Amino acid sequence: MLKALSSAATGMIAQQTNLDVISNNIANVNTYGYKKVRAEFQDLIAQRDKSPGAQMAQGTYQPVGIEIGLGVKTAATTRIFTPGVLTASGRELDVAIEGDGFFQVSLDDGTTAYTRDGSLKMDANGTVVTSDGYQIQPPIQIPPNTEEITITPDGNVSVKVGGQTDQTPVGTLQLVKFQNNSGLISVGHNLYKETPASGTPVQGTGGQDGYGTIQQGFIEGSNVQTVEELINLIKAERAFESNSKIVTSASNILQETNRLQ
Repeated sequence: MLKALSSAATGMIAQQTNLDVISNNIANVNTYGYKKVRAEFQDLIAQRDKSPGAQMAQGTYQPVGIEIGLGVKTAATTRIFTPGVLTASGRELDVAIEGDGFFQVSLDDGTTAYTRDGSLKMDANGTVVTSDGYQIQPPIQIPPNTEEITITPDGNVSVKVGGQTDQTPVGTLQLVKFQNNSGLISVGHNLYKETPASGTPVQGTGGQDGYGTIQQGFIEGSNVQTVEELINLIKAERAFESNSKIVTSASNILQETNRLQ
């Protein structure tokens, strides 16, 4: 019975982790560029009382064994980088990546982070920044009296300043890709940082060599599917409930055993 209690406890802990992941996904259903996370589990080592293939007699082998599993553990929480829905916003500085790639962002400590959130802004100096004021890299400066901003699918940014008829180039939205997007680490604020698991960032141009195209006037939403997450929530709740019933059943059996003594 102690094995059943321990195994059920690991199951409840695992499903609590699952619930935490699902709740975070649902909480970010309206977060621009958010990528959902999936909890993954592994069985723990089994107690083996008899091994399959063990020799029983001369030329005779055990066809099956006796193994009792000792529970479950959380193996990973994998971020799924499927595309989110692109929604037209009409804002000139709203950009969405249709395909693979990330924008580069310079943090306050001088390090570089990466994002799919294209809801860009201008600061008081005309510098293109994120909603938290982090500069897009390479820097892009919008001149005063700008009447129109044009961003092409390959990321070239040009402006039309008051009194002029021609567009003036002011910079480029450069994209980067990683060998393993799921190896990136989330640092909040819709930002990611590279790790040894993600590989190093490779810079490229939108629409070329497998990089996504940049769509001006659009914003990428979260890739969380609410119905899917609610179904996963029900499954996690039922699994947690089932494990809690095992704890109750094992406790009742132990109680009955104690009464026999």
